[in-house]
Amino acid sequence: MAKVSVYNMEGKEVGTMDLSDAVFGAKINEHLVHMAVVQHLANKRQGTQKAKTRSEVSGGGRKPWRQKGTGHARQGSIRAPQWKGGGVVFAPVPRDYSFKLNKKEKRAALTSALTSKVVDNKLIVVDELQLDEIKTKKFKAVMDNLNAGKALVVLSKDNITDNRYKNVVLSARNLPEVKTAMTNTINVYDVMNADKLVVTKAAVEKIEEVYGNGRC
Repeated sequence: MAKVSVYNMEGKEVGTMDLSDAVFGAKINEHLVHMAVVQHLANKRQGTQKAKTRSEVSGGGRKPWRQKGTGHARQGSIRAPQWKGGGVVFAPVPRDYSFKLNKKEKRAALTSALTSKVVDNKLIVVDELQLDEIKTKKFKAVMDNLNAGKALVVLSKDNITDNRYKNVVLSARNLPEVKTAMTNTINVYDVMNADKLVVTKAAVEKIEEVYGNGRC
């Protein structure tokens, strides 16, 4: 069972916390992590690209000149791909890029991503993370105290009704290198894309409760 330090918002160590091996000490499966990231990016693609083939371009129904005797190369339509204004060969069409990952694969990928942050010493546990007002400057100071840099900040969804936690989410929106998430919205891509993972104690307990028991 891994043990990590717990910090306050001033960046001072205030205690330690034991992490569940089922979530933060799992076997790292790089292939599943890769597949989860690919799926996340694929599911975000719009897939609305479209170009017209020769059968869809307006005009070109009449043969431009007779087959023989003109000195020109034979042509069947002015909308063939070699003509200016003609159709596109193998033109792209709208498609759905998304694909499915099994629930157990998603869970294994997320626990692998979380474990990798612990192994690389890039997990920062905070006892509390709350602000009395919406102030980006104050939140930036907290991130600097924790030496977080490019970070994913995870809060417990049970606390989000408290305005002090809402203020954290709103204060972080103007920081391009910081992204916030709830315990029920974290994904492998955001975890791996961040240099540091900043998690509150309550969020750690919630993640262990859900993913440690396989309820996901």
